[in-house]
Amino acid sequence: MHEIKAIDDVAKPAFYGELCRQLEALLQGEHDPIANAANTSALLFHLMPELNWAGFYFLNGGELVLGPFQGKPACVRIAVGQGVCGTAVARQQSIVVPDVHAFPGHIACDAASRSELVVPLLSGQAILGVIDLDSPLPGRFDDDDRVGIERVAALYTGYSRRS
Repeated sequence: MHEIKAIDDVAKPAFYGELCRQLEALLQGEHDPIANAANTSALLFHLMPELNWAGFYFLNGGELVLGPFQGKPACVRIAVGQGVCGTAVARQQSIVVPDVHAFPGHIACDAASRSELVVPLLSGQAILGVIDLDSPLPGRFDDDDRVGIERVAALYTGYSRRS
């Protein structure tokens, strides 16, 4: 069993450094992508302040399909190019959305969400899916969060093998 250790009162780069150390310890020796996504989403949800949703969507047959997550029930399928998650896949880049109500085509799975961060899961040039984080606070995510979650995504894909 892995013990989650709170990360208190540190700047975001230090926070993400510690979060990644804990994630690496959690994923070490496990290569199942679903198990690793479940543990990664749980770690993010419990360590990151002011989140109301943390999870994965995986690219399957040209659309994103809901994977393991923490939070309220979510949209199951998202078309590439739709919403923040689908747009991140279409653009092949991370997206920080300070106000989801100002994002054209935002898909509201939880009406309480006000800001969002979506980071693609990359394996070489291929996109496997995304990590999606939602917050009830406007402007919750910034560039430090994007960089930190991109590190999380790289750790996840490095440990998780697709069959």
